[in-house]
Amino acid sequence: VSVAIITKNEEDNIGGCLESVKWADEIIVVDSGSDDGTADICERCGVRFYTEPWKGFSAQKNSAIGKATNDWILSLDADERVTPELRREITALCESGSTKTGYFIPRKNFFLGRWIRHCGWYPDYTLRLFKKGTGSFGEREVHESLSVRGDTGHLKHPMEHYTYKTISDYLQRLDRYSSLAAKELLKEKKRYGIHHIAFRPLYTFFHMYVIRLGFLDGYLGFTLSILYSFYTFSKYTKLRELQVIEQ
Repeated sequence: VSVAIITKNEEDNIGGCLESVKWADEIIVVDSGSDDGTADICERCGVRFYTEPWKGFSAQKNSAIGKATNDWILSLDADERVTPELRREITALCESGSTKTGYFIPRKNFFLGRWIRHCGWYPDYTLRLFKKGTGSFGEREVHESLSVRGDTGHLKHPMEHYTYKTISDYLQRLDRYSSLAAKELLKEKKRYGIHHIAFRPLYTFFHMYVIRLGFLDGYLGFTLSILYSFYTFSKYTKLRELQVIEQ
């Protein structure tokens, strides 16, 4: 198994991530110019470390998986962890001679340090384990996803995802991700309408908090639903801004 990770100033996360996959035959890290302790941590852990200019999420991840030399590749983010149970499941699968080319892995997503069980955040299956040469990340500005040729399956044990450790952390990333999402909408020729900012943020909140039972996560479920509705609002107002500039 080869593990492929991309980084940029991830000194708070990368040590735990690498510790959770030290069992892998190969770990590849593609860094886009960290100026914190990320590189030092990676070098101490003995990974194959590369520094490359930032090319976008999809291209950066494709660069990382393209350097893998083993039959199976596991693509991870720096704030994700492979649990011992998931490790055993992955190693057993790789030794079994599976005919499938890729596997979706459930994720336990943590917000402000607590596992969010609802809001659509669990089981949050994501395709991350695949056979070399069968998959790649599609070209998107943000929310990139892996696709593979052939049959896929689902693993049982989840990975852990320690995202958004503080509200400030969320708001900083919201600004960046909503800008990228607006650019993606513009590329897709989506047009801004007043209903996008009048109703879609409300629907985002209702969907997460009511339909996806976010209220069962208490204060954090409410907070997360509000923040995601603001992300939706930001995305479409930025789309409007881009379209005005384009005219």
